[in-house]
Amino acid sequence: MLLVLGLGAAIWGLGHLLGASKVARLYMLGLLYVIVLMIQVALPEGHGLRQVTGGSPALWLILGGFVALGLVYALVLRRVKARAQAGEAARAAEVPAGPGRMSDSELERYARHIVLRELGGPGQKKLRGAKVLVVGAGGLGAPALQYLAAAGVGTLGVIDDDVVENANLQRQVIHTDARIGMPKVFSAQTAMEAQNPYVTVKPYHRRMAPEIAEELIAEYDVILDGTDDTDTRYLVNRVAVAQGKPLVSGALSQWEGQVSVFDPARGTPCYQCLFPVAAAPGMAPSCAQAGVLGPLPGVVGAMMAVEAVKVIAGAGQPLLGEMLIYDALWGETRKITLKRKEDCPVCSAAA
Repeated sequence: MLLVLGLGAAIWGLGHLLGASKVARLYMLGLLYVIVLMIQVALPEGHGLRQVTGGSPALWLILGGFVALGLVYALVLRRVKARAQAGEAARAAEVPAGPGRMSDSELERYARHIVLRELGGPGQKKLRGAKVLVVGAGGLGAPALQYLAAAGVGTLGVIDDDVVENANLQRQVIHTDARIGMPKVFSAQTAMEAQNPYVTVKPYHRRMAPEIAEELIAEYDVILDGTDDTDTRYLVNRVAVAQGKPLVSGALSQWEGQVSVFDPARGTPCYQCLFPVAAAPGMAPSCAQAGVLGPLPGVVGAMMAVEAVKVIAGAGQPLLGEMLIYDALWGETRKITLKRKEDCPVCSAAA
C-alpha cells in the first residue's frame, strides 16, 4: 500500500517538475490505479506482488470510489461556479431597463419589498416612478434620504443651503468626515448614488424661499420636511396645501421626536392647524441650543421614510390626521389625533 502511494506521489511530483499538465498527471495516476487493481484481481492470494500493493482488491475499490466521488464533486462545483460567473457577467453587461420595466438587478435588489403582500411588484413600481422632495439634509433629512434611496424611490430632490460641519456628524450619518465643508446636498447625493445607482438625485444648494417654493414643489409627488426653521416649515406647508401635495413632517428635540402626515386634500389638518403661530423666542430651542441624542434623528427620519413609502404605495394606514410621538429616554410611543381648525388661514374653506 505504501509502495503504491509512494509511486503515486513520485509520478505527481516528477510530472510537475517536467511541466506536465494536471490532466496528464491525473491520467498517469489513473493508469497506476488500474495496474494495481489488475494485480489484486489477477494474482492469487498471498502472492508477493499482491502483498506489496495492498493485499486486498476491496481496499482499492473503496479508495477508488472515494476518489471518484471527489472528482465528481469538483466537476459539479466547477460547473456551478462557471454558471454563477456567467450570470454575473450578464448582469454587468445588462442594458438598463426601460421606464416601464425593472431590470433583473433591480428585481433582486428590491426582492424583500416585492414579497411583502402590502407592496409587491405594483408597489415597488410606484416607488420607482415616484418623485419625493426632502427639505433639509440634516438630522431628519439624512436618514430619510438614505432609506428612500435604498427603497428605490425613482427621483429624490434635496434642498439645503448648509455645508457639512464636524458637529453634524454625531447624528447626520449620510455625511462623512471627509466631506466636511462640502454642501450638504452634494454630500447626500454622493452617498445616495453610491447606495443605489438606480435612483436619480436632484440637489438644490440653496434655501427654500418663497420665490422658488411653488415651482420646486410642483415637480414632486410627496414632500418631506425635516427642517428646524419655523418660517420654512410654514412656507412648505402653505405651498403643499395649495398644490394638494401630502407633507410628511418630522421634528425632534433632546430625547423626543414626532412624525405626522399632513394632507388636507384627504381631510386631514395641515401643519398650521397644529401650530397656528410660531413659538415665542426661546420656547422652541434648536438642537444646537437644547442638544439632541445622536440616534434619535435616525429613528424619526426612518419613520418619515416609512410614511412616505406608505403614501406612495398606498400601503397600510399613514399617519393622516395623527401624530406619533416617540420618547427615546423612556422607550415610549404614543399617538394623538389632530383636529382641523375651521378658521385655519391655510387649509380652511375660507382660505
